[in-house]
Amino acid sequence: MKLDQTQLRILSLLQKDSTLSTQALADKVGMSPSPCWRRVKEMEEAGLIRAYVALVDRQKLGLGTCVWVRVKLKQHSADVLDRFEQVVKGCDEVVECYELLGETDCLLKLYLPSLEALSAFMHNFLLKIPEIDVTHSSVALREIKNETALPL
Repeated sequence: MKLDQTQLRILSLLQKDSTLSTQALADKVGMSPSPCWRRVKEMEEAGLIRAYVALVDRQKLGLGTCVWVRVKLKQHSADVLDRFEQVVKGCDEVVECYELLGETDCLLKLYLPSLEALSAFMHNFLLKIPEIDVTHSSVALREIKNETALPL
């Protein structure tokens, strides 16, 4: 989908505050509400805008430990990857999962309450997945930057 400057501005504003009313959004981009609403609807229907969500403060929920786990699978086949994906997709602690090129097959991002919770996660969940050969974990000491808005 080719975007014009107005659409990019609308997306930029919605990424920062998706609770803006159509009137407020229209005012900020310098157009009337009806055409602004139509542009938003077009981007929603095209799948460019996937959802409207609330960003929750994980620290305040007691999920202060951010962990990256690199996973090497035992075999490189579609079957093995499919089984691994299904198990990981059903795990709430895994907030992101990527298939990678290189020595690591998959990279998982977890939010957990503590290092003890990481130990429990590894022993009770991750290391019980038969498709996994090796894991390497890295614990974030502090968060320097975490943006949800894409650069437009």
